[in-house]
Amino acid sequence: MRAVISNTSGGPETLVLKEVPDPQPGPKQVLLSVKACAINFPDTLIIEDRYQFRPERPFSPGQEVAGIVSAIGPGTTKYEPGDRVIGWLNWGGMAEKVAVDETQCIPMPKGMPFDEASAFILTFGTSYYGLKERGHLVPGETLLILGAAGGVGLAAVELGKAMGARVIAAASSEEKVKIAKEHGADGGIVYPRTLGDKASRKELSEAFKEACGANGANVIYDAVGGQYSELALRAVAWEGRFLVVGFPAGIPSIPLNLPLLKSCQIVGVFWAAWVAREHDAFEKSTGELLEFYKKGSIRPLVSQRFPFEQASDAIQWVAERKAMGKVVVIIGDQ
Repeated sequence: MRAVISNTSGGPETLVLKEVPDPQPGPKQVLLSVKACAINFPDTLIIEDRYQFRPERPFSPGQEVAGIVSAIGPGTTKYEPGDRVIGWLNWGGMAEKVAVDETQCIPMPKGMPFDEASAFILTFGTSYYGLKERGHLVPGETLLILGAAGGVGLAAVELGKAMGARVIAAASSEEKVKIAKEHGADGGIVYPRTLGDKASRKELSEAFKEACGANGANVIYDAVGGQYSELALRAVAWEGRFLVVGFPAGIPSIPLNLPLLKSCQIVGVFWAAWVAREHDAFEKSTGELLEFYKKGSIRPLVSQRFPFEQASDAIQWVAERKAMGKVVVIIGDQ
């Protein structure tokens, strides 16, 4: 089979597409013939040894796949050859075949295309875990989302509306804010790609406060980090919840007087660790997400599709923060 391989630490240009041996499913695993692999920001980090997982080389990036079960390992009970499933891994998905634990797969809803399926579970799973389990978002609350046009951000927009919140979308361009509004956001803020002097930071802080209203944001979903985090936190409501989701703009430094003054919470959102620790809660959450999808309340936006031969370009696209919604590599026949 063919796979995209990282042999040395570096950017997307270091990746190579080559022939490698077919994997074999182990106990309680399924072997997937991969049809599509979605790109996520961690894929840009793991190939540069900047992610919390550092696999031994050679390895393939790719955390999120959709495909058809072609074989099953000993003791596998949930799936049979021919089943259409969504799977997730820490790495290894950017290949024509991949072995996945059956507990890290869910059935594809009827009628869901492979590209959408590959773009579903990590982004919507992360955002739903953040908003429901960590942010305790309730109808009528104000939700401010940073990075609102990216994969997890746009998922948070749709889920926030499905959960009855007033959603304010913050993104780095008018085009991205427009996309977020098309997916349900009630209002939007364009923030600069870089923050310069003190005056520009104060201006953005005031813009966050104005957009959220006099009472502030009950929940802030931060998928950006960097200097933007503190400026958004200044717009939090009394006893609000600030969700730490990602850091494409860098790991922020937060003055701890801010949560004290608003009696607010700063809450981490680590979906994969939660899934591993609380699988029953994850399965319940996934069932609720699939119901949202079946009702049409949520749907992955696949804005860019790359052929398998251009997988490195897909990762570069995400690394440069060009993505709106999800970027997907098409691997097999759709």
